[in-house]
Amino acid sequence: MSADARIAAITARIVERSKPYREPYLARVRSAASKRVTRSVLGCGNLAHGFAVCSPSEKVALSGDEVPNLGIITSYNDMLSAHQPFENYPALIRQAAHDVGGVAQVAGGVPAMCDGVTQGQPGMELSLFSRDLIAMAAGVGLSHNMFDSTVYLGVCDKIVPGLMIAAMTFGHLPAVFIPAGPMTTGLPNDEKSRVRQLFAEGKVGRDELLEAESKSYHGPGTCTFYGTANSNQMLMEIMGFHLPGASFINPGTPLRDALTKEATKRALAITALGNEYTPAGEMIDERSIVNGVIGLHATGGSTNHTMHLVAMARSAGIALTWQDISELSDIIPLLARVYPNGLADVNHFHAAGGMGYLISQLLKHGLLHDDVRTVFGQGLGAYAIDVKLGANGTVAREPAPEHSHDPKVLSTVEHPFQHSGGLKMLTGNLGKAVIKISAVKPERHVIEAPAKIFHDQSELQAAFKDGKLEGDFIAVVRFQGPKANGMPELHKLTTVLGILQDRGQTVALVTDGRMSGASGKVPSAIHMTPEAKDGGPISKIREGDIIRLDATHGTIQVLVDAAELAGRAPAEADLSENEFGMGRELFAPFRAATGSADHGASVFFH
Repeated sequence: MSADARIAAITARIVERSKPYREPYLARVRSAASKRVTRSVLGCGNLAHGFAVCSPSEKVALSGDEVPNLGIITSYNDMLSAHQPFENYPALIRQAAHDVGGVAQVAGGVPAMCDGVTQGQPGMELSLFSRDLIAMAAGVGLSHNMFDSTVYLGVCDKIVPGLMIAAMTFGHLPAVFIPAGPMTTGLPNDEKSRVRQLFAEGKVGRDELLEAESKSYHGPGTCTFYGTANSNQMLMEIMGFHLPGASFINPGTPLRDALTKEATKRALAITALGNEYTPAGEMIDERSIVNGVIGLHATGGSTNHTMHLVAMARSAGIALTWQDISELSDIIPLLARVYPNGLADVNHFHAAGGMGYLISQLLKHGLLHDDVRTVFGQGLGAYAIDVKLGANGTVAREPAPEHSHDPKVLSTVEHPFQHSGGLKMLTGNLGKAVIKISAVKPERHVIEAPAKIFHDQSELQAAFKDGKLEGDFIAVVRFQGPKANGMPELHKLTTVLGILQDRGQTVALVTDGRMSGASGKVPSAIHMTPEAKDGGPISKIREGDIIRLDATHGTIQVLVDAAELAGRAPAEADLSENEFGMGRELFAPFRAATGSADHGASVFFH
């Protein structure tokens, strides 16, 4: 079935807008691809360094131009649950490559930080910029020009977007993304949230809080709530970078290993040496990007991807905008209820039918582009499957179930959880912002209240502890943008504002900072641009100004006369404390060079 006419029109608009970037990008990809096997351009000394530690047979293989060499970019570390499973992947990949007559080498490692560890800490101010640093680090690994294809081992928040930017930069090489999968289900997410609120209110102590957190985050794999990490895995599958069904299989299982071996063999099968050459830069096009946005809306995914997808698309010469994302939200129904948009976690989502069922539903109603290329071949229909362990430890696939195994978690297009997607753009005299509405009750989609102003999230938390947050208000937390302090997530505000909302107060948040994939039940206008550090209108809001946040009509306004607002001097903030410590001094060039949130908050694209 062809894509819905409204989706086709938005896609056509993106194609037209992207021509000044996409056409030169494809020319560069094709020029690099025309050089064929990259090792043929290396001198003998170069090549000798490149395979010095290989076995004698591998050296013979890599001396010529007929045996494919697979470059592995890994985000492995053994401190973080999502990345620890990657420890044994290189050995598994090398053996799988050997089994089909190829060679595999770890080309390089990239940093992988955890926003869960750094929430509310100075290190969080490095988080967003780590995406671009990851792209650069992967680029260093691949710059040795030894490889015919690549696999990327990454899962979490900035890691996958950074790796995709690298994959598009080396777009002449095929690229297969190999996930590690989610940890098994622990303490239910709503129970964890309840204990957090009790701790914030002083009703339980640190011991009880740590016990709850440890029961929730308890083993190898990604966190089980539907934040940025699991949104990443959804995106890689619906955009065709994963093999079908690969996203949400738990670590350390035979099926997980079978999928890793299969991904390795597929990465070697689609090199320029074979008949299915699939350069990543040509595989991903405007339709693939639109499919990613659609998946984000249909699942109620992370707000972080309103920036990441813009940067990821731009790395392939595709100009995606917040307006595109918002208009697609008006078309795409919400089909999944996964925490924080519901009580289920990603394991429940997978058990209910997972990605295969979701894709089959969207394709059935023309709500995806089916006519795309993927690492598996032509057409997204091949992803409407259920994946299982087959005979002799291989991967077996069968058609996705016709009916959801749990309609409370995964529904149909005919009976969605809501008729529009989870993310919308807000515009008005404060600029542009993004709001996640999939977890916000409809009666809270329009909030009008006086402003309470803070220049740091700790100021708001202190005011809460001192009992100063009374009555209805909209918290304005500014000087949290990428140029000010690297745009840290303000996830800790979710608990405080949630408590006030539960007490019956009308509250909302307006900020030039981020919240994250865990953005919850409190209406939050985030990623406000222009940011306060740039003198944006958010810097001109004064205490007590009435702000109107209208997610229904997509507007954000401070109810002040236009001439008065224009005449106000922007507020200033002392940001010196954000410039040093925990490596923040090393990222001063990033703060100085970054683009705005609506352009991806990247040092690469303005």
